[in-house]
Amino acid sequence: MAKELQKLQIIPLGGLGEIGKNMTVIRYGDDILLIDAGLMFPDEDMPGIDLVIPDISYLVENKDKIKAIVLTHGHEDHIGALPYILRQFDVPVYGARLTLGILEGRLRENNVDSSNLHPISHGDIITAGCFSVGFIRVNHSIPDACALSIKTPLGMIVHTGDFKFDYTPVDGKMTDFRAFSDLGNRGVLVMMADSTNAEREGHTPSEKTVGVAFDRTFRAARDRIIVATFSSNVLRIQQVMDYALKYHRHVAILGRSMINVVSIALKLGYLKAPEGLIIDIDEIKNHPANQVVIITTGSQGEPMSALTRMAMSDHRKVDIVPGDTIIISATPIPGNEKLVGRTIDNLLKLGANVIYGRDQGIHVSGHASREELKLMHNLVRPKFFIPVHGEYRHLVKHAQLAREVGMDKDHIFIAENGSILEFTRDKGAIVGKVQSGKVLIDGLGVGDVGNIVLRDRRQLSQDGIIIVVMTMDKQNFRLVSGPDLVSRGFVYVRESEELMNAAKERVTDTVNKCMENKVTEWSAIKTSVRESLGRFLYEQTKRRPMILPIIMEL
Repeated sequence: MAKELQKLQIIPLGGLGEIGKNMTVIRYGDDILLIDAGLMFPDEDMPGIDLVIPDISYLVENKDKIKAIVLTHGHEDHIGALPYILRQFDVPVYGARLTLGILEGRLRENNVDSSNLHPISHGDIITAGCFSVGFIRVNHSIPDACALSIKTPLGMIVHTGDFKFDYTPVDGKMTDFRAFSDLGNRGVLVMMADSTNAEREGHTPSEKTVGVAFDRTFRAARDRIIVATFSSNVLRIQQVMDYALKYHRHVAILGRSMINVVSIALKLGYLKAPEGLIIDIDEIKNHPANQVVIITTGSQGEPMSALTRMAMSDHRKVDIVPGDTIIISATPIPGNEKLVGRTIDNLLKLGANVIYGRDQGIHVSGHASREELKLMHNLVRPKFFIPVHGEYRHLVKHAQLAREVGMDKDHIFIAENGSILEFTRDKGAIVGKVQSGKVLIDGLGVGDVGNIVLRDRRQLSQDGIIIVVMTMDKQNFRLVSGPDLVSRGFVYVRESEELMNAAKERVTDTVNKCMENKVTEWSAIKTSVRESLGRFLYEQTKRRPMILPIIMEL
């Protein structure tokens, strides 16, 4: 008797309704395949948080079922969680050489074993449990990006990864259109596709168009050139090097992540630079300004990045001087607009010529716009479709696009992180949820900061803290000394003596009432002090500082 086929499950744990922390589970029976494991950077309402990674409780519960992790490309939003995840899972990790080169550096920084990394080439097929995974070349803003064809017992899944169709790629390596077409001809059960630019009409320009803008800018610049871009955008960095060579300039690299990625890309052959082109940052003073290009991090205005420190005149090696031409070859990630704007303002104040903005042609997206998404749908022709990688509005727009190219609305699923999408050969449905969410990284702590701690941090950042210190005699039940009030981030005590003295009186009255009413528990007294003083301070200032009563026992 033939074995009954089980249902195929697709469970996104990150990357839906958000930009970043991409992670997807493919499950059939007792076999799990994990696609990507990314991070995202904290929102403004997460003070003190360094990074955010997906909640992997579901994976921990099923760790013995995980057969492999496959990676689409080397951006942090797709590999950044692996230094934390690979501490818990001993499974093979497959990705292209540059992807694994970048990942290996991250693992080394975090003292995580990298012996389970297995490089693949485009066109390779690997086996992981009941799954066969093929790696298909696509264009993106980092070399070696892959889409995935995942053969399962019920049919083929296609995951596009992050992609665009670049007909004139800088490295000459085009998307493998034939592979997508062949998959479409053979039949695809489910497609998951990048939705980042689903709102943008037309086509995303080729990366090569940035070179035209670089050529124009390099030709016009009379002094030093500084280019800020993403460290992972190796093809952009290659173009900077090419035009530096054309205009007889040396190239210096600045910023820790930029130095790391450039060294890896040079070692693996993804960057090509003739001997003598790249110089150490300390050597720039030995060359005339019109013979120097600096490639740096800081295109997002990150507070500790090299470009931001230069803009604040706080960099140890490079000072901005009038005549410098600074190219910000990126667009601000949503939420970073103010940081980028402040950096540009500071650079302009120092007399630099700053070239920025989409209309300058110095940056193009790495994601497919609507016409390219339509082409992908028409090549693959899936039975079912799940838009992934985007805010909720991006997913909705991509679902509408799928309808436009002829898909039945009942075959399109707008899911959320944690949704269990279940498929047979003929039907698909969202059937439940698993635990998902955000795990916050703060220093060496992983997940030890939660909503309560964040709430306290937000309150501290908004209205400060008042610490109430008093000493009490528990035997005779009387106030021996205090209360003393310490203010941090609430008011400047020396200029608010009247308010602070009145606050002390309020605390003393509250403690005396507790004594009269025979309240003997320190916790109850602290609660009364917190509530009474909180009401008083709000009446006087319309602020709500955190109030921390401390009772010392005599």
